[in-house]
Amino acid sequence: MAKKIQAIRGMHDILPEQTALWQHLEETVRSVFHRYGYREIRTPILEMTELFKRSIGEVTDIVEKEMYTFEDRNGDSLTLRPEGTAGCVRACLEHGLLYNQIQRLWYQGPMFRHERPQKGRYRQFHQIGLETFGMPGPDIDLEVILVSARLWRELGIEGLELQINTLGTPEERHRYREELVAYLRRNEAELDEDSRRRMETNPLRVLDSKNPEMADIIAGAPSLMEYLGDESRDHFETITRGLVEAGVEYVVNPRLVRGLDYYSRTVFEWVTDRLGAQGTVCAGGRYDGLVEQLGGRATPAIGFAMGIERIVALLEVLERESPDQARPDAYMVLVGEAAGERGLVLAERLRHRLPKLKLQVNCGGGSFKSQFKRADRSGARVALILGDDEVNQGTVGIKWLREEREQAQVSQETLAEFMQEILGD
Repeated sequence: MAKKIQAIRGMHDILPEQTALWQHLEETVRSVFHRYGYREIRTPILEMTELFKRSIGEVTDIVEKEMYTFEDRNGDSLTLRPEGTAGCVRACLEHGLLYNQIQRLWYQGPMFRHERPQKGRYRQFHQIGLETFGMPGPDIDLEVILVSARLWRELGIEGLELQINTLGTPEERHRYREELVAYLRRNEAELDEDSRRRMETNPLRVLDSKNPEMADIIAGAPSLMEYLGDESRDHFETITRGLVEAGVEYVVNPRLVRGLDYYSRTVFEWVTDRLGAQGTVCAGGRYDGLVEQLGGRATPAIGFAMGIERIVALLEVLERESPDQARPDAYMVLVGEAAGERGLVLAERLRHRLPKLKLQVNCGGGSFKSQFKRADRSGARVALILGDDEVNQGTVGIKWLREEREQAQVSQETLAEFMQEILGD
C-alpha cells in the first residue's frame, strides 16, 4: 500500500472555512497602509543565500540552523526567504528606488524557517511587513508605530501592550556592549548555555532571554539608557511624547533589544498574554545600517513585521467575526433539463447587469430537496428557483432562506431589478 501523502511537517493548509478571517485581515491591512501612503512591493520567495548571510549575519540561529538552503543546478546557493526586509532592501537597491528618494513600502507573503512547529509558529509562515527609507527623524518612527496602532483599532483587537526602547547609535551601543560583556563575564557561572554562547557573539540578545532562571541576572545588567547622547535621547523623547499626544499607551522596556549591528535607536513590539508563550504579534525598529551593509549608500530606514498566523489566532481567541466574502447573495436551484440549460445563461445575464452580485448556481444535478439543502448551506440570503414551469412562463421563484417572507414569482426580465433591491437592503 502506497504511503499516504500529507503536508510537510510545519507547513499547513488554510481551508476555506478559515480563509474568510485571513482575507478580512489582509484587506484591512491593505486599506490602512494605503491610507497612509504606503505602496505594495512583491519580491521573490527565493533569494541568493548571500543576501541573508550579509543582512541577518552568519552566526545567527536563523542562518546557522533555520534557513531552507540548497544548491540549484548551476551550483548557486539559494534560500527560501526567512524574513522580508532583506529582500525588500535588495529590490530597492537593484531598481534604484533609494537614491535621493523617500519610500514607504509594504509587502506580504510566505516565509520559511526550519523551527520546531508549535501553535502560532510554523515552518512556512506568512508575514506582513512595512518598510520606510530615506527619513532619519523621529517623525517617521512615530508614524510607523501609529500605523500599527491604527491597524489594531480597525481589526477590533484590544489589550495589546506597546513596548518601546531605544538602542542609540552604533557608537553608543558599542560602549554599552563593552560594559555589558564585562558584567556578563563577572556572572558567567550563573548564565545558561545559550547566554554563554551569545555573550561573545551577540551579547545584547542575552537581555532578551526567555529563561526565567536568567531574570535576576538580566535585571541587574547595566542599562543602555545611561550610555545615550543628547541627540538619541531627544529622538526617543519626541516619539514617546507623540504617542502620548496621539493617545497610544506604551511601556518603556529597557531589555527590548535587537542583536544585529545595523539596528539603531527605536525598537518596539506589540505583545499579548492571550497566545501563551508566543506573546509578540508585531515587532519593528530602525535599521539605518542595513542598506549600506548590503552595498548601498547609508540610508535611514525603519519598519515592522507581523505574523499573519499569530494575528489570526488572536482574532479567533477574541472571537472577532469577519464577513465571508465568498458567501453568495443568492443560490439558483435548477430542476429539469430545460432549467439546467436556461439557468446558466440567466445567471450570466444577472452577473453582467449586477457586477457586485454573488450568485452561485447549482451544478451536478440533484433532487429539489437536496438542492435546497445546498442552498441553505451556502449561506445565501435567497434561493432563485427555476423549473420547467418557470422556464415556460418566463419567471423565477424567490424563496427567502434567512427571513420569514412569502415565496414570490418574478419575471425573468425584471429579476435584475428585484435582485438590485435585495442588494440595497
